[in-house]
Amino acid sequence: MTKPRARDLGIPFEGSTGTHNAITDVSGVTVGYATVIEGNSARTGVTIIHPHGNKDHTPVYAGLHSFNGNGEMTGAAWIEEGGLLEGPIGITNTHSVGIVRDTIIAWQIKNNALFQNGHAL
Repeated sequence: MTKPRARDLGIPFEGSTGTHNAITDVSGVTVGYATVIEGNSARTGVTIIHPHGNKDHTPVYAGLHSFNGNGEMTGAAWIEEGGLLEGPIGITNTHSVGIVRDTIIAWQIKNNALFQNGHAL
């Protein structure tokens, strides 16, 4: 059984949905994921969202909202202070936040996608 979408419940939104009603309907946005399953109970993974795709490293304007105060939001202070997102977004479980952050930074270094004052380093 699939869960109803917000529009199905009568929640109004301006505009219309894209072809797939998904974040990837936004031009240029790319999404990748990896899932790890070990045995009968271990399930984890990561989703990475590139706002401009993985070739364009231009920062994008950003904001944030904490829905319930749980979880980790590494980078939230910089988004609040600078208003920019300077790399991919990683979504994972609490225990993997550190390694996902480190992996994103390593990817940024490898791809010359680290920014300081709006300029690639």
